[in-house]
Amino acid sequence: MTATEPSDQERAAQVALALVNGIGHARHTILLKACSTAYGALAAPFEFLRSLPGISPACATAIKATSVAQGERILREVEQHGGRCLVPGDAEFPSILATIPEPPAVLFALGRLEWLDRPAVAVVGSRDHSAYGADACRLVVAAAAEGRLAVVSGMARGLDAVAHLAALDLGAATIGVLGNGFGIIYPAANRVLYERMRREGLLLTEFPPGNRPTAGSFQRRNRLISGLARVTIVVEAASGSGTLITVDSALAQGRDVMVVPGLITSPTSVGTNRLLRDGATPFLEPADLMAAYPELAPRRGSRAVSALPVAAEPPLPLTPLERRVFQTLDRMPRHLDALVEVLGAPVADLLAALCALELYGVARQQPGRRFLRA
Repeated sequence: MTATEPSDQERAAQVALALVNGIGHARHTILLKACSTAYGALAAPFEFLRSLPGISPACATAIKATSVAQGERILREVEQHGGRCLVPGDAEFPSILATIPEPPAVLFALGRLEWLDRPAVAVVGSRDHSAYGADACRLVVAAAAEGRLAVVSGMARGLDAVAHLAALDLGAATIGVLGNGFGIIYPAANRVLYERMRREGLLLTEFPPGNRPTAGSFQRRNRLISGLARVTIVVEAASGSGTLITVDSALAQGRDVMVVPGLITSPTSVGTNRLLRDGATPFLEPADLMAAYPELAPRRGSRAVSALPVAAEPPLPLTPLERRVFQTLDRMPRHLDALVEVLGAPVADLLAALCALELYGVARQQPGRRFLRA
């Protein structure tokens, strides 16, 4: 334990206090200033708590109903999931979050904590995206990977999942911010992604294990997505899309927002094109992104990676599954698990189709069961 890291008892108290209903950043700050520690706040007499500015009788009652033992129980549950609890003062706690409104008092982390040391870009977009949106999203992620940036997104269905999977397939750093606690996979269709993120990426959440998502929890999640990143890139968003909430968070935090232009005839691009009209910076090529990270000099011999398909139709007759696999593959390697999730085919059938495409010379395999167009 370093000089700034809390004791086990204080860590448990910080977890317990952070999860008291009605304790936001302002009240949390008042309590720590008056009581010096979270343990002191939990042990303080009711009347003393009630005397503090902003601490209502209901809030003081909720604090007195909370115990260090509750925090210890949550810490044990986090450890059972293989995770860690991070609080301010920990070396791994992301200092960039200290600058945002309503910074988190506690984070639960599962996976590769070293990804928090990377400069990051948030990549967000529509759940009901177009094929163009998916291609553009993979192109953005390829640019981030080439620039050694961590890709942050929200583990949701749609372009969030595309962004995480693209980063994983490239072996790049990626951080998924959850609107629920560990042990809850939401949406259920992202189970394969969740397991890969546990092994190869990093999952972060403010919510204790077992907490199910709510509308409010997703709004809290969104401020962390933008807060972890210097730049937020919006790939596709319809009018009124929830993605625009993340944009609002980024702007409130003083973060840069970039937007991938979309077709003016596409409903999924209405929100993004309006952002461009209102002055957002367009993302047209990798250099647009890297201009925001001048400290990351391009590596010698580096080149942009194209995520766009090389051909819309196969050059030879294929079975229906082989054709679907061919049309799904592009120049960016995709892991077998990602192909299973996208295509919904049994692993054995999918491997047979991939083997056939390799024999035909239109696909090839890379180490780690990653496949791409030849």
